[in-house]
Amino acid sequence: QVQLVESGGGLVQAGGSLRLSCVASGSGFRINVMGWYRQAPGKQRELVATITSGGSTNYADSVKGRFTISRDNAKSTVYLQMNSLKPEDTAVYYCNAHFLSLLGNPFRSWGQGTQVTVSS
Repeated sequence: QVQLVESGGGLVQAGGSLRLSCVASGSGFRINVMGWYRQAPGKQRELVATITSGGSTNYADSVKGRFTISRDNAKSTVYLQMNSLKPEDTAVYYCNAHFLSLLGNPFRSWGQGTQVTVSS
């Protein structure tokens, strides 16, 4: 069984920085794409950034130039460095990963979410 556990959320003033981490635990899988999504109150969950196992990245336009996604494959961990935070970045941030089982079956998993609040 695979579990994604996020950490690093919190309260920060506008212009500040936070770093989120997400580690995948369990066995019997290979991780393909890892990413971060967020959901603000009353809004749909949206993509923030993704990164492939080879290191190719993709960002939402709203965070380009401010957020950086990275991963440590040896630690099954993905990070999101968030700089120049704005109040509109306030949301619950969810880690997501696409896996392949040892039999080659794809599956997807979500973390429990971590709250990021940016005060103005």
